[in-house]
Amino acid sequence: MENNELVYKRMVFSGALNVTLGIVLLVVGIVSGIMLLISGGKLLRGKSRLMI
Repeated sequence: MENNELVYKRMVFSGALNVTLGIVLLVVGIVSGIMLLISGGKLLRGKSRLMI
């Protein structure tokens, strides 16, 4: 194989990996944001039951 072919294959692999990681990180970010909103809502809802 020539160097150009090797570079091309590595670039394709690298691009696919970057897209895949971007999608995974986007999903993780959205899920963690939703979880934070839910837990914050539960904390605010339970606030009225505290007696200080």
